[in-house]
Parts: sequence; structure tokens; C-alpha cells
Amino acid sequence: MKSGSTTDLYRKLPSVDELLRTPAIADLISREGPAAVTESARAVLSRLREEIGTALVDDESLDLALSGIPSAIERELQQALRYSLRTVINATGVILHTNLGRAPLSHAAIDHIREIAGAYSNLEFDTETGERGKRDIHVDRLFQKLLSEEAAELPSAGRAGTPVPTLNAISTIVVNNNAAAVLLALNTLADGGEVIVSRGELVEIGGSFRIPDVMAKSNAILREVGTTNRTRIADYERAINEKTRLILRVHRSNFQITGFTEQPRIEDLVALAKKRSIPFVEDLGSGALFDLNSVGVSGEPGVLDSLRAGVDVVTYSGDKLLAGPQAGILSGRADLIARMRANSLFRALRVDKLTYAALEGTLLAYVRRDHDAIPALRMMRLSKEEIGKRAEAIAGKTQSATLQVDVIDGESVIGGGAAPSAVLPTRLLAISHKDLGADELAARLRASDTPVIARVDEGRVLLDLRTVFPQQDRLLLETISRIESQNAEVRIQNAELKT
Repeated sequence: MKSGSTTDLYRKLPSVDELLRTPAIADLISREGPAAVTESARAVLSRLREEIGTALVDDESLDLALSGIPSAIERELQQALRYSLRTVINATGVILHTNLGRAPLSHAAIDHIREIAGAYSNLEFDTETGERGKRDIHVDRLFQKLLSEEAAELPSAGRAGTPVPTLNAISTIVVNNNAAAVLLALNTLADGGEVIVSRGELVEIGGSFRIPDVMAKSNAILREVGTTNRTRIADYERAINEKTRLILRVHRSNFQITGFTEQPRIEDLVALAKKRSIPFVEDLGSGALFDLNSVGVSGEPGVLDSLRAGVDVVTYSGDKLLAGPQAGILSGRADLIARMRANSLFRALRVDKLTYAALEGTLLAYVRRDHDAIPALRMMRLSKEEIGKRAEAIAGKTQSATLQVDVIDGESVIGGGAAPSAVLPTRLLAISHKDLGADELAARLRASDTPVIARVDEGRVLLDLRTVFPQQDRLLLETISRIESQNAEVRIQNAELKT
């Protein structure tokens, strides 16, 4: 096959104006507009110039590419106009995967969002009085049910055996994430004053956000006590002075300190705070509203555990163990929550009607004790045997001469900085390919129309169906099979070239 010179190949390329005047492209312009089509045409021509410059095309292949240029522009246009934010199949086994959007919402929450988003609502309107209302009342009433005396009598995770004191009136407000909740609490209760916190709790959360930095932004002064691994109640007591405004306890949600360690009991901190008339705030981070022991996770305190132990205000996330939308939630003493609600910062950090709708839909499932209606909680409750049956079904349909699929034991994790040491037994699809390395196979799974996100370990791609919705099993099977068929086509083409 004779190739023309590079200059001759460049001369074959039409100009953008010439392309835009062709009937096929003119039809695209009428449907999608001139700006988008022009940009796509430039992108396609730019790729062809790059291929010519790197000697990837010759006369014949360039002629073939030019004959299909209208289709190439249309594909480029479709790619450019598609949503950037789209669904993926989470096959990592990390239930609250921060990079994949953490907790998926329940059908009830999604339906409520659709209902509220598509019409006007009583977000800040009292339909009884006809006057302006408060947006947080829509979820505060549900939190009051879940954090009431009656709820406190139910089993809860974490501090087992703790006496159940009388819960004072509990109020709840919502901001846009837990960092904002901590910021609001510190700014309201400790502006210009000192906040006592253990050195072992000065954590960094996702995205390089550090507790000391949040504290600085709140205009509170950090007063560190104890050491990284050992802090005693006496350290807190010695640090209290006339400038002290708050005692802060930060749950180590994304790491553990083991070995020679010491940390005051929550009851001792509560007693000290009450004795010195200082508010005590606990940043739980995750904040469960259900019994984690029921899914085999122990040692992770819940919101009720902290409140009935006497903590004044608890801050926690909406999209972690609560398994709802992204939000920062503050629950605690009504008088302290009222002060936070009156802080002008609360308006800057407030959430919109869609978050309230999603949160209300999620909380109603808790009130009804229908935990299986909440996807993340349902995933936590799946047994190893249930997951194994689904894995065996997929494995049985994807074996081939080049694709090896085994079902092996493995572990899922909660993720999202929640219960870092907790693992859930599971069964994994372990996939290897004769012609593709594990990294290449994982990349092809990610490049699918619906990207499949998996783990790579010891030369195999691992898929954990705990975090794959059952209705996605067929799509997952089709995606794996499509990669195998595409690779077979490549092998055939290579063989034809050799002959």
C-alpha cells in the first residue's frame, strides 16, 4: 500500500467551513445548533491531523476516515452533549464510597424529590396560619420521634450498658455537610474563645479538610490536651480556664489508634462539662440511627448513644451511616440549637428543598423501622450466601477460553470514614483474562457505557456484588461479555493482518 506524503495527506482534509456546508452536517446544525456542531467538527479534524502527524494513517485509511466524517462528528457531538454526572456500577464492595457519591437514596426519597422539585412547596410557608414558616420543621419533627424517650429505650449500638438518663428536649437543624455542622457549632458556641480537644482527635477528613482548619475558620481558638495516643480526663480539667467556651470530642471515623492508648469515657466528659457549665459537643462524623450490631459492626457509637449519655450537641453526616442525602446534621439541646439557628452563618450553610425532601423520605423509613427500604442499610444486611448465589450465576455465564471467572471469599467495608475496622464477609467474582492484564481489564470495565468500578488485586479484577444492585446483574454480565467479544474481534483482525 503506497502512502502519500504528509503534506498531501494534510491537503485532503476539508476546512471546517466546507464540512458545515455539507448536507449531512447541515442537518446536524438544524437539530443541535451551529456552535456545538462546529466545535465537534474541529475536534474530529484535530484528531485526524494528529494521526497524520504521527504517521498513524495513510492514503487509504484517511480516505476511509473522511468518508465517515459525518458519523464521527455526530458521535463527537453526542459525547460532548451527554451528561458528565452519570450512574456507574459500584462493584468495589465499599458501601459508602465517597468518590462514587456515598449512600444511594431510597425509592421513597427519590419519589419525594421528584414531587417537590416539579412543583411549588410549603418549604417556608405555614399553611395553617398563611404566614412564613421555617424550613427545618419538615425534618425536625421526624428527628424528634427518632431521638425521643421512646426511641432511647430501643437497643442501640456502641456504648452498651450505659444508664439511660432522661433525654431533654432535642432539636435538630440541617446544613450542607458535617464540616459545616462543626463550623456552625464552634462559631455559635465558641466564637473568640477556647475549644478543648484531644491531640489524638485532630483528624483530617476527606479532601484534606482538617479539624484545626475548620476550627480556625469558626474563629474559635484550639486548645490541645493530652498526647496523640493518651488523653485523660484530668488533661481536660486542667485546660479549663476563663476563656474556655466548649469541650469538643471528635470521633476517629477514618482511622484507629491501637496499643498503648487511653481516652476518657464519654460519661466522664459529660460530668466535667456539666460541673463547669461548659457545652459539650461531639462530632460523630458518621452518625448511625440504627443498631449497627445487627449487621455485625460493633464499637461504632450511634447518635442516640451520645445524646442519652448527656452530650449537649451531636454533629453527623446525612450521607454516611444515616444513608440519606449529603447533609450536616446537628441534634441536641433545644436552647443551643436555637442559638445556632439564629446565627447568620446558618443561612449561608442551609440546604435546599431537594435535600429536605430526600432527608424526609429517608427518615420516614426509620420511623417505620423499614430499614430494608434504605439501599445502603440493605446492602449491609446482605449475607455472604445471598451474594455468593448471585456471583455463581454470573460466573457460570461468563466463562470462556480466554476469560477465567472464579468465585472466592472476600470482605466488604462500610466506607465513607465509618467503622474503619469493620468488615463484612462476602463472595467476590475474581476475573482474569488470557490476553489482557488486570489493569487493562479494569480500564475497559470503566470505559463501558455504564462504567463498572472494580478492584484490582494480585493480578485479578475483583467484583463485589454487595454494592451492585440486583437489577444491575444482567447489565454487569452483558458488560463483561461485551469486553470478551470485542477482544475476540481484535484477535481475528490481527490474524487477518498477519496473513
